Amino acid sequence: MLDKIYINTIAERLRVKDWQVENCLDLFADGATVPFISRYRKEKTGGLSDVEVSQVKHFQGIYEEMAARKETILNTIAEAGALTPELEKSIADCVESRVLEDLYLPYRPKKRTRATVAKEKGLEPLAQAMLEMRLFDPEKEALRYVKSAATATAASGSGPQGSSASGSGAAAELTAREALDGAKDIIAENLSERASVREMLREVFRRRRVCAKATKAASGNPEADKYRSYFNFSESLQHIAPHRLLAILRAEEEGFLNLEIDADPEKSSWQLYMELCKDKKRPSQALANELRSACDDAYKRLLEPSISRDILKEAKEKADVASIAIFGDNLKQLLLAAPVGQKRLLAIDPGFRTGCKCVCLDAQGNLLYHTAIFPHPPQNEKVKSIQAVSEMLEKYQIEVIAIGSGTAGRETGEFIKRVPKSSDIKVFSVSEDGASVYSASEVGREEFPEQDVTVRGAVSIGRRLMDPLAELVKIDPKSLGVGQYQHDVDQKLLKEKLDETVEYCVNVVGVNVNTASPYLLSYVSGVGPALARNIVAYRVANGDLTEREQLRKVPRLGDKAFQQCAAFLRIKGGKNPLDASAVHPEAYGIVEKMAAKLGVPTAQLVGNESLCQQIKPEEYVSEQFGLPTINDILKELKKPGLDPREEASEFAFADDIRDIEDLKTGMELPGIVTNVTAFGAFVDIGLHENGLIHASQMGVKGLAVPSQVLKLHQKVRVSVLNVDLERRRIGLRLLK
Repeated sequence: MLDKIYINTIAERLRVKDWQVENCLDLFADGATVPFISRYRKEKTGGLSDVEVSQVKHFQGIYEEMAARKETILNTIAEAGALTPELEKSIADCVESRVLEDLYLPYRPKKRTRATVAKEKGLEPLAQAMLEMRLFDPEKEALRYVKSAATATAASGSGPQGSSASGSGAAAELTAREALDGAKDIIAENLSERASVREMLREVFRRRRVCAKATKAASGNPEADKYRSYFNFSESLQHIAPHRLLAILRAEEEGFLNLEIDADPEKSSWQLYMELCKDKKRPSQALANELRSACDDAYKRLLEPSISRDILKEAKEKADVASIAIFGDNLKQLLLAAPVGQKRLLAIDPGFRTGCKCVCLDAQGNLLYHTAIFPHPPQNEKVKSIQAVSEMLEKYQIEVIAIGSGTAGRETGEFIKRVPKSSDIKVFSVSEDGASVYSASEVGREEFPEQDVTVRGAVSIGRRLMDPLAELVKIDPKSLGVGQYQHDVDQKLLKEKLDETVEYCVNVVGVNVNTASPYLLSYVSGVGPALARNIVAYRVANGDLTEREQLRKVPRLGDKAFQQCAAFLRIKGGKNPLDASAVHPEAYGIVEKMAAKLGVPTAQLVGNESLCQQIKPEEYVSEQFGLPTINDILKELKKPGLDPREEASEFAFADDIRDIEDLKTGMELPGIVTNVTAFGAFVDIGLHENGLIHASQMGVKGLAVPSQVLKLHQKVRVSVLNVDLERRRIGLRLLK
C-alpha cells in the first residue's frame, strides 16, 4: 500500500475521497482489474468511473517508482554523511519528482566542475565568507587564500589548469583575482543547486514565451517546408497549443529550428542576487559587485540552460498528456464504431495496376474464396470484372460489400454501382488504415499461413466492417491513423493509454466466448494472452461452452481469474439466460430471489421490462450488494447483453467530385470524419486528399474544442473554404 501522503495527493488530484483511493488500491492488490472494479465494485469505490479508477492505477505506478527513488536518494545522502532530520523530512514529504531531484541535486555524485576544482584549492571558506557577507574588501581578503590555495594545489598534485605543480610554483601562478573567481564558481554552483532558486526561476520561465528561429539547415531544404510557419515563431508557454509545441520540438530535434525561452537574463540575475542578500546585512559595493558577477555566471552558465530544459520538458509532458487523450478518445470511437454484424460479405482491397483483391467471407468471417479483378487502367477489364463480381454475389449469397477507402477506393465504388445486384446488398467504404500492418504481422500469418499479404489485407477490411472491435484489436493502435504526433509523445504513457482504451472497449461491449479470437479474448478483464489461448484450446477440444461455470475447467483459470472475467464473457443460447448478460455470476442469487418473489422462472424475468418495473431495488440491498449494483442488475435484466454500439449505415459521397481540381469554393459536400485533433478534424469527402475543418470553422464562437463538436466516423456536411492545388490541401467549414 502506498504511503498516506501519496493517497492524499491522488485524492486531491482526482477530487475524490481518500477512502475511495485506498479501496481501489486494496482491490488492485487483490488482483482486480479496472473494468471489474468500475463495474462490479461500485460500493467499494464510491462509484468511481473507469477513467477515475484508471487514473488511480496510473498514479499508483508513478508513486511506487517515486518511493523507490526516495529510498535510493536517502541511502546515497546518508552514506555521504550529509543526511539531516530536516532534509529527510523534506524528502519524505515530497510528491513531485522535480522537487525531489532538486533536493537531491547538491548531494548527487557529479563530474569534476569548476566549483570542485576551487574547493580542492581550499577556496570554500572564502566563498562562505562572501555568502555570509563577512567581507568588506573581497580582493584584499582573497590574498589570505592565495598561499593556502597554492599549498592545497601542491598537495593535490595539480595546478589551476590541472597541471602538476609544486608549492612555490603554484603560489606564483595563483593570484588574488583567480582565488576570488574560484570562490565565485563555488557560489554560482551553490546557487544553481538551491531548490528554492530553481523553483523560483521555473515560475518565471513558465510565464515567458517560447521562441523559434530557423537554422541554416532549414534554408532551401524541402524537408523543412512543413515547419515553415514556425521559422519566426513566438508564443506564450502558458497558451501554446499542444500540437504546435510538439511540432517545434520535433523541428528542433531534426535541426531545422533553434528554440529558446525569452526570460530576461538581467532581471533573473537580479532575483538571484536578492536571494543571496535575503535576511543578511547590506554588503559593501565591492562585495556586491562580486556577488552580482557570481549571480550572472550562475544564471547564464548553470541555471538558464537547465531551467529552460526543465520547462520545455514540463510543457512537453502536458502536451503529451493532451495529445494522448485525443488519441485515446479517437481510438475509443474507432473501436466502438458501428458493426454490420454477422453477414455474408464481399471485401475488396482496391488497386489500379495490381488490380482489386476480392475475398468472400461467411457470416463468421471465415475465408471462402479469393480472386483478383482488374476493372481500372491500365487493364480496363470492366466486363470481365462485372461478371466475376456477379458470380461471387450469387454463389456466396453476399449480403454486404466492403470497399477499402485507399487508392482506387472511390473508383472501385463507382465500378460496383454498375454491377447488377439486389437492392438489399449494402455497400460500405471501410478505412484501410492498419490493414497492411495486419497483413504482414505475426497475427496475420498465424491466421492465414497459406495466403499472401493481399488476401490477408482484404480479409481485414471485410472483418472490420463486420465487427470493428474484434478485428482492430489485432493491429497496433498507432497504425490506425487516429493519433496526433503519436511518435513524438511519451511512448510509455501512450501505450498505457491505448492498452487501457482497448481494454475498456472490449469489456464494455462484452465478448462471445464461443466465437472470439484469442486476440480479442486477451483483452478481457483478468484473462491475458496465455489464458486466452487456453480458452480457445478448451473450446476446440470440448466444443462450445454452454454455461459460464465451464470456464473453471479451463487450465490455469482459477477462482480469481473467473471472478474478474466471467461477467464480460457471454454465452448465447446457453443453459442459463443470465450467462448471455453482464450480470455477474456472484449476483445470480439476487436475480433468482427477484424472480421467486414475482412468482416466475428466472428465464422469464430476463429481458422482460414490465416484470423488471415491478421490482423494488431497495428490497435487495445487502451488506455485499448496495443500491448501485442492484440498479445495474435491473438495467441489465431489462436489456440483457445490449451492445452499446450503433448499427452501421450506408453513406454516399458526392457523385460529381472525382478529383481535388473539381472542387470550388462554396461547394457543399457530404463527408465522414476520419481523425480529430487539437486543431481541427480531417474529413473524407471522397477524394484521395482529406479536407481539414479547422477549430475556428466548426460553427461555434471562437476556437472550438474539436473533440467536443465532432466524433470519429461522424457523417457531416461541409462547405469548401479554400483549395491549395500545389500543396494538395483542402480547407472546409462545418455546416449545421
